Amino acid sequence: MVVIEEAPKVAEDDDTLLEQEVNRLYSKLKKLGWDKSACESIAPYTLKINKLKRDKGFKILAHSYQTADIVFGIADIVGDSLALAKKATEIKEKRILFCGVDFMAESVKILNPEKLILVPERGRDCTLADSITGEDVVKLKEENPGVPVVCYVNTNADVKAESDICCTSANAKKIVESLDTDTIIFIPDENMGKNLAKMTGKKIITWPGYCRTHNALTIKRLENLISDDKTKTFAHFECRPEIIESVDYTGGTGDMHRYSAKATKGDKVLFLTEQGFIDRMKVEYPDVEFEDSKMICVSMKRNDLIATLKALENPTDDNVIDLDEDIRKRAYKAVSNMLKY
Repeated sequence: MVVIEEAPKVAEDDDTLLEQEVNRLYSKLKKLGWDKSACESIAPYTLKINKLKRDKGFKILAHSYQTADIVFGIADIVGDSLALAKKATEIKEKRILFCGVDFMAESVKILNPEKLILVPERGRDCTLADSITGEDVVKLKEENPGVPVVCYVNTNADVKAESDICCTSANAKKIVESLDTDTIIFIPDENMGKNLAKMTGKKIITWPGYCRTHNALTIKRLENLISDDKTKTFAHFECRPEIIESVDYTGGTGDMHRYSAKATKGDKVLFLTEQGFIDRMKVEYPDVEFEDSKMICVSMKRNDLIATLKALENPTDDNVIDLDEDIRKRAYKAVSNMLKY
């Protein structure tokens, strides 16, 4: 629960709007244990941010791993990286504020060079994105001539520029299976690469990268998270192979969302992915019993309402996603190929 002590001042004639905003927030966030006072503490921020985005012509896109105050307080579109990349190309607004991590905002910029893309906070602290560079990919291709390179979306633009096709957790398996070759370079998530090799039967050349959040999940931790034998377990592809082999279902967050939509009242579900996604499901599908994964991505959580408000009010160069045009053009092919799946 996020409680902010100091909030923007609201004019007296906006008291009714503020009360309505508190009630709007509470109708959603009470399902996550928020009380009215917590909603009152953030309402001045969400009210002002939502007014600013309308006045300035912004759409706010947020990844499902963001905190609940962002997802349910200010976001116009919420989803996984694939859904957000697609939506960014469809919206008419020329200004986007992206609440997620930098490489995802870069993907939006790659596809929408004419649009202004802002992020609330900069900071490349994703263990996957930081594990590999474009130069590393060049060396991999030299060592494995003719082998196609599939790069996970959790990579920076220079890596995408050296790849043949990009993918997300939602379409990685489909893309790997569609390639007319038995050998594929898959970067940078080693766990996902190994999992895809078992699922597809193809030889996957991997890179020693990992998501610190999903990789930290061990069998012992998994056993402690399961409340009873009625709980259905669903692991993200970024988890270790031994986790994938131990659960009922596997896939990306898009798959998990579809599973939630089909679940029936009283079903017990444990999604082994970042807690923010589970919080979102708790709000959207209150009749389903979602167990907490207690898996937190600190990179995703660095955005907050204060930083978002500042970025909208007075953006600086640090808020702007800008790419070298040569890199953007070469990365465009890989990212646009991803959207075909």
